[in-house]
Amino acid sequence: MRATVNKTGYYTHRDCWKHEMGHDHPECPARLDAIEDRLLMTGVSDALERREAPTAALADIELAHDRMHIAALRGLTDRLVDEIAAGGPPHAQLDQDTSINAYTWQAALRAAGAALAATDAVMAGELENAFCSVRPPGHHACRDKAMGFCFFNNVAVAARYALERYRLKRVAVVDFDVHHGNGTENILSGDPRALMVSFFQHPFYPYSGDQQPAANMLNVPVPAYTRGMELREIIEMMWIPRLEAFKPEMIFISAGFDAHREDDMGQMGLTEQDFAWITFRIKDIARRFSNGRIVSCLEGGYNPQALARSVEAHLRVLADV
Repeated sequence: MRATVNKTGYYTHRDCWKHEMGHDHPECPARLDAIEDRLLMTGVSDALERREAPTAALADIELAHDRMHIAALRGLTDRLVDEIAAGGPPHAQLDQDTSINAYTWQAALRAAGAALAATDAVMAGELENAFCSVRPPGHHACRDKAMGFCFFNNVAVAARYALERYRLKRVAVVDFDVHHGNGTENILSGDPRALMVSFFQHPFYPYSGDQQPAANMLNVPVPAYTRGMELREIIEMMWIPRLEAFKPEMIFISAGFDAHREDDMGQMGLTEQDFAWITFRIKDIARRFSNGRIVSCLEGGYNPQALARSVEAHLRVLADV
């Protein structure tokens, strides 16, 4: 199937605002507010085809996650709702950094559902590419566990869906979050139909990605304070040749913007211009090998202003505005 229109979809849902993990948690609903405000203020919103994210079917989530993980998250949510009704606390802790509230389950279904619906629309030729402005993020969620603010791995679910539902032979995942996408690697490692390319600050949470990855994983650990020009050279020398040799039929982006120099969650030195350049290089690969097909999903980015400017830059390239 070929992309027949030059449109960029924008998927989100108000359920994604309802999930929160407590006062002052950096992964908060205000992140989406900042993006929405910026896109409206700059007029970029007018260039996007806005679509509401549906809920993902559990059978599709099972393409990337164990049933026990899915059932455990649902059961924990149900128990939490009962406890809240009885006057209990509003959150249940999964790990030191990750908790759920009464709305997390629904928000997670919407986030994965956005990636799946975007995949359908891009494969059908209704859209050339799409961005999913959703939360919770996904790239730390492993096959059998939630971690690092993530519950379902939105990009990995969609990548596996494209391989199984549309019988694609090759899909690529590009991850430019400041943190290693350990969950995506956990799910896709060793699958010759998938290629994952990434850079990430190292050593840094989740302290992975540098230990003999599978042949379909191109991990590039970089030290703190790495700046944009250094990363552009890495991308040209390492990512681009691998992507060109792989010839992906569709590209999925784990679009984390916490490598921005103003983001305190990392110590890297990228700017919104660097994110635009990275997006341009990915889009060039997509146009040459993937009929333009890209589905991008929001991951990190915790300085609201830097996040909003970076998403704007990312979308300007995707939508040619």
